[in-house]
Amino acid sequence: MINLVKISDLDVNNKRVLVRLDLDIKEFNENDLRLTAATKTLDYLKGKASEITIIAHRGRPDGKVVPELSLKVFQSYFDKWGARVEENLRFDKGEEENNPDFIKKLATLGDVFINDAFANSHRNHASIVGLPKLMPSVFGFHFLEEIENLSRDFSKPVVVVISGIKEDKVEMAKKLSDIYDKVLVGGRLPEYFGDEGLESVRNQDEKLVIGNLTQDREDITLNTIEKFKSELSYAETVILAGVLGKYEDEGHMQGTKEIFEYISKLSAFKIAGGGDTETAITTLNLSDKFDWISVGGGAMLEFLSHKTLPAIEAIIK
Repeated sequence: MINLVKISDLDVNNKRVLVRLDLDIKEFNENDLRLTAATKTLDYLKGKASEITIIAHRGRPDGKVVPELSLKVFQSYFDKWGARVEENLRFDKGEEENNPDFIKKLATLGDVFINDAFANSHRNHASIVGLPKLMPSVFGFHFLEEIENLSRDFSKPVVVVISGIKEDKVEMAKKLSDIYDKVLVGGRLPEYFGDEGLESVRNQDEKLVIGNLTQDREDITLNTIEKFKSELSYAETVILAGVLGKYEDEGHMQGTKEIFEYISKLSAFKIAGGGDTETAITTLNLSDKFDWISVGGGAMLEFLSHKTLPAIEAIIK
């Protein structure tokens, strides 16, 4: 495992501490994993009499002030730690542009910086890779737990289930198939494989198994469900990154429900990650069946494929 600097490596006693958290939550829910994940770090800082300022983003306001994406809704939740919540970082285009002037502005908010925002740590944004250049910086407790679980020496065979709607996931799926034993592809991703996808689910030897979609393209077919179950039955480790269809619609939940429930019953070590994945797991009451649920799907996959992240490189250099 990478030896990362942690809070105990830094003097935070009575210091102004700037904490980057994951608050990209559609609706406030105090039981949301991205909120509860911050508890250990905030408890530690409160015990050290630190003056805590929280920074985060929510949604995609594209550098504009969008009231419904304000972080003010979270302030009362963080009052128990005496923390102040700054406004949505992405209300300023400087965050996503990694603008030097914006970074300097953020750095005035604290004496030291803690990154506990694993889900955003694959992005080259100001609060992720810029701040460590200007401030003493370490990782929060949850970030370290993510790395510990994702750095395990996974028992083989390792089977990855990946899905989504963005074409960039196609290259990720191919990269993962070079690393792990099987990669099962669902969601809308099979559309990007063309004729290759039509044959893959019937091929017994390929490491990359591309599912077939129903006629309306909103779920995987029954044949694909059975093929995926067959591949999963051999797994000693399962990495679940994405729902298999438009699971929020009852008529298109079959693929997600059957595959998620099948995985939950396996004796394999089970990891899941991503917002929709976590929501579906919670909806199906399967949270206690997984060994680790990551707060970040994209960051999880990038770490698994590259064994590092832009946030890690920014702090360890």
